[in-house]
Formats: sequence, structure tokens, C-alpha cells
Amino acid sequence: MEVRYFKKSCIVAMLFLLISPIFSQQKEFTGNPDTGFEQAREMAFNNQRKEAQELLKLIIAKYPNYLDLRSFLANTYSWDGNYKMAREGFDFVLKKDAKRKLDWIAAIKSEFYAELPFRAKELIKKALFHFPADTDILYQKARSEEKLNKPEEALRTLNEIIRLDKDNQNALSYKKSLFNSLRFNAIGVNYSTIFYNKNERSQSHYSTLNYTRQTKYGSITGKINYSRRFDTDSYQYEVDLYPRIANGLYAYVSAGLSNSNLFPKVRYGAELYKSLPRSFEASLGFRGLQFSTTTIIYTGSVGWYTGNSYWAFRTYITPGDDGTSTSGTLTYRKYYSDADNYFSLSIGAGFSPEVERFPVNTNQAVVFDLQSQKVTGGYSFTSNNKKNAWSISLGIFREEKSLSKGEYYLFYNLGISYDLRFK
Repeated sequence: MEVRYFKKSCIVAMLFLLISPIFSQQKEFTGNPDTGFEQAREMAFNNQRKEAQELLKLIIAKYPNYLDLRSFLANTYSWDGNYKMAREGFDFVLKKDAKRKLDWIAAIKSEFYAELPFRAKELIKKALFHFPADTDILYQKARSEEKLNKPEEALRTLNEIIRLDKDNQNALSYKKSLFNSLRFNAIGVNYSTIFYNKNERSQSHYSTLNYTRQTKYGSITGKINYSRRFDTDSYQYEVDLYPRIANGLYAYVSAGLSNSNLFPKVRYGAELYKSLPRSFEASLGFRGLQFSTTTIIYTGSVGWYTGNSYWAFRTYITPGDDGTSTSGTLTYRKYYSDADNYFSLSIGAGFSPEVERFPVNTNQAVVFDLQSQKVTGGYSFTSNNKKNAWSISLGIFREEKSLSKGEYYLFYNLGISYDLRFK
């Protein structure tokens, strides 16, 4: 066995010595491209990756449409962790011939190795356009859904594979493993505090205790919100639903009650979210806040996934007797290993009622038409087993005083949250 391995190594070394002068001294490959390809493969599998890549690039310069060779070169880049070069290589090949299924799968896996599940998701959509209902690509789709923290969707995809191929052992094994790791329940608590520059107001405190249950129809969350402002304790009870309606279409439905003047007596809202081509998502909805009178707020958003980044813009429009108040917030997220691990940054202008902090005027009426600017940042992360999830945030706000228009408060918000997930 050792003799055979020694002979094979000698042959590879001799081949390399014979062809290295050719591609080191010549600007153009003059040999047989198929033979050169075989030589490059031998090198790549015998710890001569760099030399193999140099030979492959030399052959490609002479035969630019030799797609099998380009595909192999892209794979070697992926093996080396050079995911950018691998991406460029696979992109060239698949633009030339979109019916190369193995290259779609290799390109998708390369993005998984690079820990870029959103890029993988984009490739899977394109691959399924050319290979609809293909079980191998659907298997990669299930992997991406799990990495994007959508295990229920991953289960549905695996069930679809098994429906198409009831003896698909990969899907059956993956389904069993995924089901054993699923956590359909979560209990969470979060706390945030606001403190004012120059202590112009007393410190405010906010916290929420919540329970979430994942179902086949979507998630449901019950919340108890608590705040302490102006030396007053206030409570609000709330339920949020995220029902799935159809593929690429889901909704947000919410209702809340409170007996405090610092929370709306009744809060309700609804919003539709729709996936769009080219990794865009849009939503449109409203919020209703009932204090002494009821205020209807219209809201909408546009989001865009690009690679492992996410950009979103949300606006709130509040009609009123004194005119219409508007606000807008631009948010950026940089995802890491999955959808639970990311850094976020937001900038906004105008009062945004998604923050449970409603200024009041001298008549104890809620005021929305305030000038306001904000910058916030945050970091979310999980334990390795995904059982524990944490989030921290810090924000700086400049907001017009509700009792003295034209003058401003400067204040800071610090928040932390924790979720425990279980079966």
C-alpha cells in the first residue's frame, strides 16, 4: 500500500515537473486541455492546490468556455476558504449554462461554508426556477431555512421532499434530527431604561415578560408590559400573532389592553408582509391607539436582503387635526451564522409610536407631532445550541418637548433581553 502511494506521488511530482515549465514560461497554454485538466485534478487532490489553480487559470485563458474546468477551479477556491473567488467562478459558469445542477448545489454549499445563509437562499430561489421540485435542491432549501431560524418551514420542505421521494434517506434522517432539536416554546424577558441628559427628567424603566408558541399556522406571543414613568407604575397586556397566509405572504395582528393613562387603553394593529422578487419584502398596515380619543397610524416598510445584510425602511403616518405627522427609520442588519446572530444600526427622524413611550401635553393628551431624531445600535446572539438568546441595545434620542415646542430633550436608552427556548 505504501509502495503504491509512493509510486503515485512520484508520478504526480513528475507530471508537475514536466508541465510547470510550460505554464510558468508560456503566456499561453499549448497542450491538450483535457489532459491539462486531469493533471490539475491530480495536483489538487495531492496537496498541490496552488499549482493546480495556476494550471487551471492558464488553460482557461486559452479555453474560456471550458465550463467543467471553471467549475472545478471554483470548487478549489471554496475548499481553500476563498469564497469570493469561488462565487465569481460559479457565477460565470451558471450564467453561461443555468442547467448545471451540480454547480448550483456546489455554489449553494460554498455560501453555507462562508456562513452566508442569505446568499445561499438567493441562489436556491434561482436554482429552483430552473429545477422546480428537485429534491436535491429542496434539501439545500431546508438547510437554509433552518440556518435562517425557520425550522418549521424547513420541516415543511423536508415533508415535500419525502412526498416526492418517500425513500429519500437524507431527507428522512434530516427530518428526524431537526424534529428532535426543535423548540416550539420560548419565555423571554427584556428591560430598558431611559435617562435624560442633565437629569431634566427622572429615569424611566420599561420591561416585558413574554411567552411565544410556534404552531403550524404561525407564532403567537402573549406579553405583559410594565413601565415606570413619572413615579407611576403602569401595565399593559398584549397578544401578537404572525399567521402564515400563503407562500411568501404572512401577517401581523396585535391587540392590547391597559388601565393606565401612560399606555393606550386599547391598542390594536394589523399588517401584511409580502416577499417580492430580487430579495425584497414589503409591508403595509395600521396601528390604533385609544387614549381619551382614538388615533389611527398608518405604517409601511420596504426591506431588502443582499448577501448577509438586510436594509429596511419603515414609515409611520399619523393624520390629525393639526396636520399629518410622519416619521421614518432606516435600519441595517449584518447577519453572522444565522438569523439570530446579527449587528443592527438604525437612524430615524420623526416620532415613532413603535416605542411604547407616548409624550403628553398639559391636557394629558398624547402628542405625536413632535420633532425627533435618533440613532440606535444593537447586537443579538445565541448559545451554540440555540437554546438561549440575548440582545443588547443602546440608543441616543433628541426629542422635542411636548410641553414646550421648539425646545428639546437629549436622552439615552439602554436595553437588554433574554429568551429561553424549549420544547
